[in-house]
Amino acid sequence: MAKTTLKKIGVMTSGGDSPGMNTAIRAVARACAYYQIKCVGIKMGYEGLIHNQMSELGARSVKHIINRGGTFLQTARSEEFRTKEGRAKAFENLKKNELDALIIIGGDGSFTGGNVFFKEFGIPFIGVPGTIDNDIFGTDFTIGYDTALNTVIEAIDRIRDSATSHNRVFFVEVMGRDAGFIALNSGIASGAQDILIPEKKDSLDDLFGSLQHSQQSNKNSSIIVVAEGEELGNVYDLAKATEMRFPDYDVRVTVLGHIQRGGNPSCMDRVLASRLGVAAVEGLLDGKSDVMAGIRSNKIVFTPIAEAIKKHNEIDKELIKVAKILAI
Repeated sequence: MAKTTLKKIGVMTSGGDSPGMNTAIRAVARACAYYQIKCVGIKMGYEGLIHNQMSELGARSVKHIINRGGTFLQTARSEEFRTKEGRAKAFENLKKNELDALIIIGGDGSFTGGNVFFKEFGIPFIGVPGTIDNDIFGTDFTIGYDTALNTVIEAIDRIRDSATSHNRVFFVEVMGRDAGFIALNSGIASGAQDILIPEKKDSLDDLFGSLQHSQQSNKNSSIIVVAEGEELGNVYDLAKATEMRFPDYDVRVTVLGHIQRGGNPSCMDRVLASRLGVAAVEGLLDGKSDVMAGIRSNKIVFTPIAEAIKKHNEIDKELIKVAKILAI
């Protein structure tokens, strides 16, 4: 039974886009319709709040978006919202549109903004984790992560075809900011010779040792997956150092970039986004606020925003061992 009465909920996507955000918006809009609450879509994240870019979303207005990548509400990072004046404008527009609460789909930066807004003006909100990086504490998976992984694996599979045809060493850079989740899991799934992630504290000696072993094992090609936040150096510097150490190697670099953010969301991301969107609406109805809806051990959980933005998911050390064993 609901503990609070809400008449109108606003939903926005903020920060970097990720596949499945549209699915989450759809879930929020339809959950609102189910519970007879009005739903308002806010364009361009916090910028839309500041500049009053809002429109009502009904159950039918979100049809045919469950399979679309990106976010039809669009997303942006707002420098103006970082100021007290900007947040005051946002609050005035929120009250003008009679919004009782917010659902913010995004990452830790978006949640930090919601947390500050809540503290200053007392506006209830729940965060929904939408980022391909999978680095947000309080959920086993974030919306968009699984799709990004599948995109990376498909790309590396294609790169391997070229690598084996030409006896090449390919350095493949993947996204993830300062987190190695995409690199580690895609590297294992694609049979990479080595995986360089910030959490592993790699050295050039480790890299060269792995390539030397590959050479001695008569491997005629190698794939090295590198997280963009790897502290050892950027992918081009690593490739150059490898060429100097192994002059006979034909070394190539591929930076996958923003193709990892695009594409139709996977089944897993569609189900995850649907569950979290509904959970966010039900959480607000139950009186919850300043929390993030997540999933742990396949169960919906709510984590205080302060914890979600302060802590980070940790790499599974067993996976690092698995990667080492399989590269033998």
